[in-house]
Amino acid sequence: MKILIPTAKELNKKAVAVEKVGLSEKTKIIIEEIASKSSGELAKIYKIKEEKAKIELERWGRLAGKQNKNYKALELFNGLMYRNIDKKSFNKEDEVYIKENIFITSSLYGIINAFEPIAEHRLDFLQNIKVNDQTLKSFWKEDYDRSVGDESLVISLLSSEFEEVFSRKVRDKFIKINFMEEKDGVLKVHSTISKKARGKFLTQLIKRKVRTIEELKKIDFDNFKYQEEFSKERILVFVAEG
Repeated sequence: MKILIPTAKELNKKAVAVEKVGLSEKTKIIIEEIASKSSGELAKIYKIKEEKAKIELERWGRLAGKQNKNYKALELFNGLMYRNIDKKSFNKEDEVYIKENIFITSSLYGIINAFEPIAEHRLDFLQNIKVNDQTLKSFWKEDYDRSVGDESLVISLLSSEFEEVFSRKVRDKFIKINFMEEKDGVLKVHSTISKKARGKFLTQLIKRKVRTIEELKKIDFDNFKYQEEFSKERILVFVAEG
């Protein structure tokens, strides 16, 4: 089983550095490509002011020169989903489950285990960067598909940005989890609520050591419960009463 989660733009400045690991050839190619840009080019790519782009360029320079520090991916990312993962509660059994089942979809590293050591960086699939004359999505597609392989159960907590990297025949096999809120009899999808719910839902997957779809459907948290009437074969909907 594989549980796929996205990266996040916000980083945890309090993450503890860990030992480095070797980089894949594709990751090296991306680093070399971006590190060769000027601060002006990065400003256009990131749509930020050139002063901030200079900071990003220095960061890519450290990556290219192997002068960067590395951190466990699950600890480094600090977006809303990650802040709602109860990492402090994890014990050794939970860590084993994470190493076996939780994978992060990255535009720089490919698909990596949640405990993989990675460096601080700013990159996503929506940025207009070409590598070997390919978009980042095209550059990684084959590797993304291969990483899932013949896995019988793949649970996606991804946004469309990350799911679309996979070929359609692969992502059509995913079990996608949607979170909705019911207010005055109306179901609504809210980005902030969904991001928080993904983190808390992932915590429940880990603590309960979920391995089947039926076990997954039994998860409940913060008034969220599985609702069969709104779900489909491969889209499971969890609803919270507002």
